[in-house]
Amino acid sequence: MGELANCPKCDKLFVATPAQDVCPTCYKEEQQLFETVYNYIRKKENRMATLPEVAEATDVEETLVIKWIRTGKLKLAQFPNLGYPCEKCKTLIRQGKICDQCAKGLQQDLKHLQEEEDRLKKEKTSTFLRKF
Repeated sequence: MGELANCPKCDKLFVATPAQDVCPTCYKEEQQLFETVYNYIRKKENRMATLPEVAEATDVEETLVIKWIRTGKLKLAQFPNLGYPCEKCKTLIRQGKICDQCAKGLQQDLKHLQEEEDRLKKEKTSTFLRKF
């Protein structure tokens, strides 16, 4: 079941669901914009277009195209140059929120933090034991 929310585009009150995050009026507008984008990139000569090129040619905001990619509404299999920026380094990616390189960096940072935490815990235990 959905919950009451204000539409992020027009501020109208509506019942939000996981499938619909804007009011019905804005959803219809988004559907029309989606059709415009999809019809543009479906043409053979536009299949190599990048996100900025698609946004400029269709007058649709990049953020909306990114939303369709992330939700799976827009499938990237036939559009090799279409993607969106990694949230950390802005490298072009085609799935998820961050690129593989940033993910590896975060994993290394977490590993270092865990090692430091373990070292501090060991020091604290060692200091405690020396008191007795």
